[in-house]
Amino acid sequence: IIIITEPYFNFSSIQESMNEILFEEYQFQSALRINAGSLGAHRYFTTKPSELCCLVVDSGFSFTHIVPYCRSKKLKEGIRRINVGGKLLTNHLKEIISYRQLHVMDETYVINQVKEDVCYVSQQFYKDMEIAQMKGEENTVMRDYVLPDFSAIKKGFCKPREEMVFSGKYKTGEQTLQLANERFAVPEMLFHPSDIGIQEMGIPETIADAVQSLPEEMHPHFYQNIVLTGGNSLFPGFRERLEAELRSLVPAHLPVNVFLPENPVCYSWEGGKLLAHSPDYDEMVVMREDYEENGHIICEEKFDI
Repeated sequence: IIIITEPYFNFSSIQESMNEILFEEYQFQSALRINAGSLGAHRYFTTKPSELCCLVVDSGFSFTHIVPYCRSKKLKEGIRRINVGGKLLTNHLKEIISYRQLHVMDETYVINQVKEDVCYVSQQFYKDMEIAQMKGEENTVMRDYVLPDFSAIKKGFCKPREEMVFSGKYKTGEQTLQLANERFAVPEMLFHPSDIGIQEMGIPETIADAVQSLPEEMHPHFYQNIVLTGGNSLFPGFRERLEAELRSLVPAHLPVNVFLPENPVCYSWEGGKLLAHSPDYDEMVVMREDYEENGHIICEEKFDI
């Protein structure tokens, strides 16, 4: 048995090849092809059975997808994609650091770790920008990040505030990066991609745009059930900032609630685990016998893609 995820609006040629590989090459007894967001929505509806709708915001490595679900069915006309993901943030951070301090263009893995350890989403961008320009101890944004040398230091880490030296070099001789406005200017791209010349809307406006394209009586249900999944939602302050920005975009009489699961990265996987044990599962999968008898057409009918 296999549950395999695929992108939204996947090309039918890829879907057919996928069917062939699963059933003919790997000889699976049964397969279910589904979008990651659908699994996330299933997980959400299982924990909150009273809710009819939810809006999955899946901000991952390559893209950020915004997908509305109503009664576990996705509403295709409300799906949006922003071409900003973790990969772009890491690459941008590499460029900034290479330009300002140290050539790190080849160190994708290390800089990705730096991003995960020190970056956060600012609640007041311009105020933080001012703090980041202050000198010495007044600069509460600045952090020193100790880079790994892969012999003594296996993994980079952030120097604790009390050990930071504000003037001169460290005596210990380890290699450090000094990060100030980079810490919040990098994740800011999720909210304002236009800052670095990507002509797209940020996440809050895209959510408002997606909901706007759906029937009006559904709007309150979507704004009350926004689910964050994917690695970018782990940035500190991400949920709060998204909720605050949405609040200013959404009509005042509609309540806004953004839900961040305990483990947003594995949320869809947990949904898949629940789905495999649910009574509806047998209705959704395609058995190998069915595939051998009817070919691709049975997969097209069964999988809601």
